[in-house]
Amino acid sequence: METFDYVIVGAGAAGCLLAHRLCEDGRYTVCVLESGPSDIHPYFHIPAGFIKVGHDPRYTWDFSTEPAEGSAGRRVVTRMGRALGGSSSINGFNYTRGQIEDFDQWAALGNPGWSYREVLPYFRRTERRIGEHDPAIRGSDGLLPITDCDWRHPLCDAFIEAAGNELGIPKHADYNRGQLTGAGYYQRWIYQGRRISAATAFLRPARATGRLHVKTHAHVTRIVFEGKRAAGVEFQRERGGAVHSVKARRELILSAGAGNSPKILQASGVGPAEFLQQMGIRVVQAMEEVGENFQDHYMVRTILRVKGVSTINHTARGVRLLGEIAKWALGKPSVLAISPSVAYAFTKSRPGLALDDVQFHFAPGSYASGVAGQLDDFPGMTLGYYQLRPTSVGNVRLRSLDPFELPAVQPNYLQSEEDRRVAIDSLRMARRIMHSAPFQPYIERDEFPPPSAMTDDELLDCARERGTTSWHFVGSCSMGKVVDAELRVKGLEGLRVVDASVMPTMPSGNTGAPTMMVAEKAADMILGRSPLPA
Repeated sequence: METFDYVIVGAGAAGCLLAHRLCEDGRYTVCVLESGPSDIHPYFHIPAGFIKVGHDPRYTWDFSTEPAEGSAGRRVVTRMGRALGGSSSINGFNYTRGQIEDFDQWAALGNPGWSYREVLPYFRRTERRIGEHDPAIRGSDGLLPITDCDWRHPLCDAFIEAAGNELGIPKHADYNRGQLTGAGYYQRWIYQGRRISAATAFLRPARATGRLHVKTHAHVTRIVFEGKRAAGVEFQRERGGAVHSVKARRELILSAGAGNSPKILQASGVGPAEFLQQMGIRVVQAMEEVGENFQDHYMVRTILRVKGVSTINHTARGVRLLGEIAKWALGKPSVLAISPSVAYAFTKSRPGLALDDVQFHFAPGSYASGVAGQLDDFPGMTLGYYQLRPTSVGNVRLRSLDPFELPAVQPNYLQSEEDRRVAIDSLRMARRIMHSAPFQPYIERDEFPPPSAMTDDELLDCARERGTTSWHFVGSCSMGKVVDAELRVKGLEGLRVVDASVMPTMPSGNTGAPTMMVAEKAADMILGRSPLPA
């Protein structure tokens, strides 16, 4: 049995960053266990490569949600990264922190140290903001470069203009200042045409310290407890293969994501007692909330067929694609170095709300069945939305004793009346934007929702029938319920959870940046350092 000071389960955004900070300290050895392979494939580093690796089961966890009324009885496939870098190696790489109130709510729920003032220094420590910024709010010395989109398209410009004309959404200089309202082009972790994943930004320098040991194809099956202390983990290289063990002298840290962290806890005897007993698992620590409070952003996309302008659907094919490859190789703006969603707008779904509750994602292209990955064979444009802070909650449950079987995931999309109302209002807003004056020269016809969908019930049916994941799993090991404010699992020793599963509520936007902030803050807690000045 190999022994290290710290063992981290999962090499995603949190695990990679945390490994870097622990190794950087210079006193400890760290082992990172990753179920997937290395990130050596070139598609991990070309931004447009997400279309390939993001749908390849060699590099993804292919979670499938349980059927529910909110998704018209469908199972929604939602893929998370399973390789070095985790989802940061395959996702849309849009950098969004969220709203001030998100984090103030975390603190108000009984989690001291997690207010916006207190987490802002950790957002700043991670990033190297390239471009104009306020140094009091944005960081410039971190390892993760955050750039502005240097690629422009007339449909994106029309969207930003239409958002202002139709909904009064102003153009935004920096939506990562804590106040979201506005429209513009996304910031992202793309630098000099390449994706800078958590593995690139954090794991590589950690390896250079000589204190890090990375094991790929290491599928963790359970935590090994000595009494109430997490002593280490067992893992297998393949189903039915030999069982290997690693031991943690100081702490074991779960960074396997909001789908797999609760699964590993439950498989190890930490979770709802009655459920574990029914599964035939010895209860180490009864904890009803493990796997509960689970949420995901539910994305619904409006798609229009367009005319008179070239879209990604054609640019990313044939001879045109060769031209884009040449531009990318020469360091020029190219379709190979853009996000799946290029432009954004944050706004309120109806008047009178205190905070923005909707995020729109615009792309000058469209995907078959509305799922990013396979381009339609016609020129299209897409305006997707999701509710920033859904009120519907679900759960994650161990499905079987087979450690290689994925858990049962139930987000309960659109379960609450509030979420259904926001869905209807947002589809109406999307239709207003897409049929406004700036888009008139380009519109051929609606593809989805169909023009015939006019009533609230018809629009809600559209949301149920075609809505899909935003790949934003959070909450299943939440602070105040499963872990304390220092992310230690309650009732146990030597065990923490450091990933998006600890978020007590959904942050307002893409979850990559808040996940890295959680890891930055956790590193200081683990190392016994005083928190950065608020």
